Parts: sequence; structure tokens; C-alpha cells
Amino acid sequence: MEAVIGPQKSLKKAAKTGKIKGKNFRGSNDEMEKAKLNELRAQLTIARQQGTLIEVHNIPHDEYFNVGFVVAMDPTFCLMISIDWDGKINGLIVIRISSIDKIESNTDYLLTISEKTKVAHRHDYFDLWHVQQFIDDHPDFSRGDLLNNALNDSYTHRLPVVVGTRKYKGADDFTGLIANRDRIKLDLHYFNERDLSSLWSYEILLAQIDYVRVRGTQAATGQQIMRDLFQN
Repeated sequence: MEAVIGPQKSLKKAAKTGKIKGKNFRGSNDEMEKAKLNELRAQLTIARQQGTLIEVHNIPHDEYFNVGFVVAMDPTFCLMISIDWDGKINGLIVIRISSIDKIESNTDYLLTISEKTKVAHRHDYFDLWHVQQFIDDHPDFSRGDLLNNALNDSYTHRLPVVVGTRKYKGADDFTGLIANRDRIKLDLHYFNERDLSSLWSYEILLAQIDYVRVRGTQAATGQQIMRDLFQN
């Protein structure tokens, strides 16, 4: 049954206040977002406890999504071991939970990837980057502030990172070295694969970061490019 708002004046008032017949739609949206976040956290928690391979869709209306195992969570981010199409580990990814659109498990795609991981294990190429060993040897990496842990590790050891921001929402991400950083922002010196004339600088607010990839395929290839082409 449709709500009847009344005369045009009431419509204008409703548009300004966000209220129609006593209902605050802004409040309703906040409640829906909170419920969604709670559901996402519950799914991530179960996946971590059960060691389940999952799909994390954090780019809306896009066929690209992340596949992996949940290692840890904090109030804002989750840390995952990322698995690629060949069924092998391609690094670590820290994802802002509020940026996640949905989480899937028990799909045919995941079953396919799971079978591929068996081959990767059998032929010893499942963890070429020794990601599992890194997690085991550095337990503090998966405790506390997950985003800052990943950024600090890459900054301290001068390792390239891949940063995805809310502004570009999957349309583009940036691979480079963190030149400077504090608790509010970082300065990323990144390269553009289509224009290698120089490194570029991008100041990124930590509050705008949706995901960060570290210690994997993209970090290693990024490091090679930075060393050979930019002597960095």
C-alpha cells in the first residue's frame, strides 16, 4: 500500500527533512547499512573459523572479484590470502569491509579454484611467494590495525603496494612505493604502465583506501619495474 504524502508543500518539506509521515528514511538507510555490515562480518568470521574459500565482491556491477581465505579481521578491514585463477597464492589483500558488496561461498567457480589448488600443492607452486610462512613468522601482522600493519610492512621494507581507492572504485588502482606516510595519509610514488616517462605522485587519505595488495605477484613485478626502469 503506497503512502500518501499530501499536497506539494508536504512533498517539499519531506524532501528537505527526509521524513514522510514521521519516518526518517536516512535513519532507515543507516540501519540497513549497519545490518549489512553485521551480516558481512558474520560471513567473514565463519569463513575464517572454517577455513572456507570465498568470493569477496567489492567492486559493484563488475565480474572481477577476490577469491581467498580470511586470515584476520578488525573493526574496519579484513585480511585475506588471495588465490588467483591458477589456484595459487598471489599475495595478501586487506579489504575495507564497508566496501564489500557481497560474499559468496560454495559456488561452481570456487569449486573449480579448489580443484586447481590441489594441482598447485601437488607440483609445489601453491605458495611461490612464501605468504603462509610470512604470516606464521609475523603473527603481529594479522593483529590490531590491519591496514596500518600492511602499510607499515611495505613502507619499512620498501616493498611495492597496490592501492585501490574509493574515488576510482575498481576503475583503477595504483602500484608503487610509499614515499611518506602518517596516520592520516600516504604519498605513493607509482608508475603508469602506459606512460613510463616518470614516476607519478599520489597523496591518498587512508580513509579513502578500499583495498591494499601486498607481498605477492603484483608486489614482485612492481618491484622489478621500479628497480629496472626507475632505479628505485
